[in-house]
Amino acid sequence: MLIAFSISPSGSSDETGSVSAAVARAVRVVRSSGLPHRTDPMFTTIEGGWDECMAVIKECCDVVGATAPRVSLVLKADIRPGFTGELEGKLERLEQAIEGQSRG
Repeated sequence: MLIAFSISPSGSSDETGSVSAAVARAVRVVRSSGLPHRTDPMFTTIEGGWDECMAVIKECCDVVGATAPRVSLVLKADIRPGFTGELEGKLERLEQAIEGQSRG
């Protein structure tokens, strides 16, 4: 399964409104999890089983919540039993489709 998630503290940012310090704490949790992952400006995507992905997301909520009175969490999941390597595989198939269309 792939889960893309965005986590942010509510009610606590720096003087510029940035929440990057809190988000950085969550990304460190993801990186130390050992799960395949990718972070972009809007979401972090992790790949693994249901229980292991949700455990990482819960820990991210815990570390962000330790410094904020409220936590905002957005999740989007691709639940596809029997498939692994989809963090890269989906992008590879997309690139192949784009290449095929440009030849056609």
